[in-house]
Amino acid sequence: MVNLLNVNLAGIPLKTPVIAASGTFGFGREFAELVPLEELGAVCIKGLSLRPWEGNRGQRVTQTPSGVLNAIGLENPGCDYFLEHILPQLRTYKVPVIANIYGHSVQEYGEVARALDTDGICAVEINISCPNVKQGGLALGTDPAVITEVVRAVKKNTHKPVITKLSPNVTDIVCLAKAAEKAGSDALSLINTLLGMKIDIRTHKPVLGNIVGGLSGPAVRPVAVRMVYQVAQHVAVPIIGMGGITCAEDALEFMMAGAKAVAVGTANLYQPDTVHTLTQDLQTYCEEKHLSNLQDIVGVALPQGKKSMLYSQGVKG
Repeated sequence: MVNLLNVNLAGIPLKTPVIAASGTFGFGREFAELVPLEELGAVCIKGLSLRPWEGNRGQRVTQTPSGVLNAIGLENPGCDYFLEHILPQLRTYKVPVIANIYGHSVQEYGEVARALDTDGICAVEINISCPNVKQGGLALGTDPAVITEVVRAVKKNTHKPVITKLSPNVTDIVCLAKAAEKAGSDALSLINTLLGMKIDIRTHKPVLGNIVGGLSGPAVRPVAVRMVYQVAQHVAVPIIGMGGITCAEDALEFMMAGAKAVAVGTANLYQPDTVHTLTQDLQTYCEEKHLSNLQDIVGVALPQGKKSMLYSQGVKG
């Protein structure tokens, strides 16, 4: 069977545009017995920091209508442990691995990128939504100037393609996307989770130990599609669309809005084979529509004249 899904994403050849999103797929190996990893486009691993991080205390996850609130707090074993104990195993799987990274200062982002600039990692995804300890906890991803600094610091310390994952908790997502692109980001991921909270009416207290958490799942999809649609009209780098994708129809919506690839997150938690079945369904869609490649639909919903910019991405995309 001819593969109709292959795509070049910022210089990374992928078998399909379907990626397992960071934070919901562990380090990939946890799903190896449930999903044929070699059939995925890529696995974006759980976020890594320079040193081990315990994450938040108290309850970390709670369900909401059509979604999930999480306040994990980016718990992870740190770069050294990952490089010594996890990456060697990941190298045995025939799937591209994207490292999601975060830091609490611009300098720390650069240090993490340098530590992970190694074989077995095909790209670096910057989690730009972390609090900046040097700015009183203000989220790094809400300031175009700080985004510029972070992207430049990462680019300076890695030879891998750099993807910037944007926060939706801002008034102008296009402004942030353009700042990341100008600073040298090779691709963009959007969106990260929306801020939300839940109160227990029996105890009169917030359910999550962190009080607020990140909302994900189908509830956020319309917001995510809107932001992809807006950003796609103003940047020339490829976009990875994510936010509530559960099936092929959802993925197609993001791609028609301008995303070159898509990432599945929350659905992995309750239907672990979603990334696999979605890939198969997209192949069937191409065959039924007689498409030469699924990329033919990228940006078809954009205003006249904007789609042509996406297809001129040749070198970038």
